[in-house]
Amino acid sequence: MANKVAVMGVSSVLLVAMVVAVTIGVSRKNGGDPGGVSGGGGGGAEISASKKAVHQICQPTDYKETCEKTLSGGGENTTDPKKLIKVGFDAAVKELGEVIKNSSFFQEGAKDPRTKDALENCGELLQLSIDDLKRSFDEVESFDVTKMNEYVDDLKTWLTAAGTYQETCIDGFENTTGDFGEKMRKLLKLSSELTSNGLAIVTELSGILTSYPLSSSNSRRLLSEDGLPEWTSAGQRRLLQASPGTLKPNVVVAQDGSGKYKTINEALKEVPIKGDSTFVIYIKAGLYKEIVNITKQMKHVVLIGDGPTKTKISGNRSFKSGYNTFKTATLTTDGEFVMLKNLYVENTAGHEGHQAVALRVGSDRAIVYNCHLDGFQDTLYVHTHRQFYRDCTITGTVDFIFGDSATIFQNCKMIVKKPGPNQDCMVTAQGRKEERAISALVLQNCTITAEPAFVAAKGEHKAYLGRPWKTYSRTVIMDSFIDGSIDPAGWAPWQGDLYLDTIWYAEYNNRGPGSDTSKRVTWKGIKKITAESAQSFTAGRFIDGDTWVKPTGVTYKAGMK
Repeated sequence: MANKVAVMGVSSVLLVAMVVAVTIGVSRKNGGDPGGVSGGGGGGAEISASKKAVHQICQPTDYKETCEKTLSGGGENTTDPKKLIKVGFDAAVKELGEVIKNSSFFQEGAKDPRTKDALENCGELLQLSIDDLKRSFDEVESFDVTKMNEYVDDLKTWLTAAGTYQETCIDGFENTTGDFGEKMRKLLKLSSELTSNGLAIVTELSGILTSYPLSSSNSRRLLSEDGLPEWTSAGQRRLLQASPGTLKPNVVVAQDGSGKYKTINEALKEVPIKGDSTFVIYIKAGLYKEIVNITKQMKHVVLIGDGPTKTKISGNRSFKSGYNTFKTATLTTDGEFVMLKNLYVENTAGHEGHQAVALRVGSDRAIVYNCHLDGFQDTLYVHTHRQFYRDCTITGTVDFIFGDSATIFQNCKMIVKKPGPNQDCMVTAQGRKEERAISALVLQNCTITAEPAFVAAKGEHKAYLGRPWKTYSRTVIMDSFIDGSIDPAGWAPWQGDLYLDTIWYAEYNNRGPGSDTSKRVTWKGIKKITAESAQSFTAGRFIDGDTWVKPTGVTYKAGMK
């Protein structure tokens, strides 16, 4: 009977409304008070039905007062969960808009160039956060009750990213002068709480879905006649299996004049804004010294080179040269469904440059295949959303794979380079700040090793699998080869005992001299996992890779080896 009540309760409301519909529907069936706040004997006469609905929606949140105040003060005296949730989303979007305005006012008082850069970056980052919040609400408006699981995954991804963008804005004020960073943190307090509350509500919904299955099928995305997911550009099918000889690009870039353009940035000007068709840019062998940015408005862009030893994109922006980490990347991608193949992307700033990103990826459903990413500190910034890397080589020193995305690396090689004086090396620095966020770094069947120069300097530097950048940092290394260059302790602290109880780090079924866990650190956050738990971090389950990785033709393993 409970299942029947649940299905009837949610069939006419939108996604997030299910939190209320199920709870209230079951409670009424059992003769209880749906709000749980009515007091004795009166049946809830003292509190309006609208307030009860608000109270119920806000139950799973960490910032209940903010949630209830925002939804109750939105001018909607209604029990319609759709309208109430709209109030919450609108409040977050409007609040971020106000923060952007205020940050522009701050620019006038900022004297330090690095502070000005941080403020400018915040404008871009907060707009990206707004985009993901708006996108989340659009998804809620159009949801199909028979495909609830896929909507929950999308919402959790986008809400996680919305929060990460706000946190990245604040991070930009590290090592700046004045109190601008603290001012920005205060300005973002309300929007951060609202974003967190949205993620909490959606997470609660996913738990309800487990108890009340609404679909008779385990399939997640409807497929078109050619077998591709409905939303996938048809041009992506088997695209990553194509060779330069069989490739039919939209634009060819070549320094020798044999293509339409000599630079990648010129070619990107032809990409249709928010286009739904795959746009392929073939980059012939050569050294391209340019800073490349695939913007949020550029969807389904594919960059394909002649190979990671032939087509090289090179930059040297760094923290030392005046850029905040967010803007040091040689190649940046933010548009959905971006694919990179057969490329070498480097940042040549060296260890002297400190933070110096080669590739920053904020694209949702991004694929990086057979690429070499080379740098020192912060080589690969897996910033947000869902990402998949296959057959790649990533080299670096300090935190050289970092970010807050849901990212899986398969058959990749991570190479520790010799760092600067008095530096130790960390392969990963995952940045999950919200416990409910779905992000994690997952290394599956990878090789973690060190270059000869690091090995030759034995004793001068140590190398670790990673360290916790944020409170709920999460990293899983499984079925991988770890050589003896990794310190037996395995993991390094960020600062003292900061985050060591709240992180989630796991190693499963690894091999090689560095895989011995008998001398690993014994922090509370170090987990011992089963095969079943490890399975939940595979590409097919953790990032739903069957629906967007597999159709491209990239070599791909959905489960364990």
